[in-house]
Amino acid sequence: MFGPNTATRVFAAANPIDMRKGFDGLFGLVRDSLAEDPLSGHLFLFTNR
Repeated sequence: MFGPNTATRVFAAANPIDMRKGFDGLFGLVRDSLAEDPLSGHLFLFTNR
């Protein structure tokens, strides 16, 4: 079963994101805007308007 553990952090984008960016665009946002490693195992939450 997949589930977050106590070391898993959850990051939420403060502004609405254009979901047409796709996986590569969201990967870039995590890497460049949040300065986090997208492959770290943490959870990244994005919302649209």
